[in-house]
Amino acid sequence: MVVVGTGVAGMSAALHATGRQVVMLTKSAFGAGGASPLAQGGVAVALGPTDSPDVHAADTMTAGAGLCDAEVVRVVTNEGPARIAELVEWGARFDRRADGTIELGREGAHSRDRVIHATGDATGAELVRTLASGISSSPRVEILEDSLVVDLLLNRGRVVGVVSIDREGRPLVVTAATVILATGGIGQIYSHTTNPVEATGDGLALAAAVGARLAGLEFVQFHPTALEGSGRPMALLTEALRGAGAVLVDDRGRRFMKGEHAMAELAPRDIVARTIAARRRQGRRVFLDATDLVAMASRFPTIVDLCARQGLDPSRDLLPVAPAAHYHMGGIVTDLEGRTSVAGLRACGEVAFTGLHGANRLASNSLLEALVVRARFGKDLAIIPVLVSHS
Repeated sequence: MVVVGTGVAGMSAALHATGRQVVMLTKSAFGAGGASPLAQGGVAVALGPTDSPDVHAADTMTAGAGLCDAEVVRVVTNEGPARIAELVEWGARFDRRADGTIELGREGAHSRDRVIHATGDATGAELVRTLASGISSSPRVEILEDSLVVDLLLNRGRVVGVVSIDREGRPLVVTAATVILATGGIGQIYSHTTNPVEATGDGLALAAAVGARLAGLEFVQFHPTALEGSGRPMALLTEALRGAGAVLVDDRGRRFMKGEHAMAELAPRDIVARTIAARRRQGRRVFLDATDLVAMASRFPTIVDLCARQGLDPSRDLLPVAPAAHYHMGGIVTDLEGRTSVAGLRACGEVAFTGLHGANRLASNSLLEALVVRARFGKDLAIIPVLVSHS
């Protein structure tokens, strides 16, 4: 089996391919590139006493503007708790309350506290650490770093491998019974983006070239609160800040989201992003006011560090924000086992379109999807040796 991409989706797929030889190819260093290590938001999962998978599913459908696949939503929200238990068994360190239970926070469009975090705002990095540890200790997984996949091998309508080039431009052919694309999103096509440099839509191009079906490509989510002036990609100011009580104000100090939506700052991301964009078009600047939040350094250490690099202190300064391209809901059409319309080709993570997210992803459902859908891999993957050869 070949996995293209080494984020949470790709690593989870590799770990669940029990007993199979796996070759993983990544454009960067293993565990260092892509969007997964940067994910500040957590994993949305119904663990609270007043929560349930049905309530989680309803919130997902509402955020997705009713365009989510209801059966996919049902499966993912129901299987989420088991995947979190699995991660804990593998050594994941999630934030906990004093009584030892997992701490639950709230983010945009959630009606319950159900988002779990690690080190406050470093959940993605913790998931990568946990999964990478399992990958690194597995003798059946080979990792090829600095490898750019440029083509899929097709034989009689079936994908049978990949062609990649290394940093020096040398070609490499890897053949396998199954190829899994876990290449992430498309954010780098936008000038304002929170996406890493690797997010260039490679997986979509590779799949389209062999005739795979794509869908939902028009649905691009813009995160409302990227730190203005922080470079490209823009530094993300996690939605958990607003979940903890931070508010949005304009350059006159006026809080405006209360007049736009009943959930105010925790309205769905598309609504908050459009509201901010409209004010910016009117010449107004928008700021995130987190000055009333306590224990910022311990609760949101990543944010404090990102702001410090811009000469800002969240406990004292208003943080200038702007919407930025953040997540692509569209992608390669797959079922819940990652199968695409082309034999031998599967996809997972942001590059895939399962129907979970609809027109607008519910906050922190992306890591959930990556964990649940990839755990369903492996039941019918052929156990055929992988062949790596330099051409």
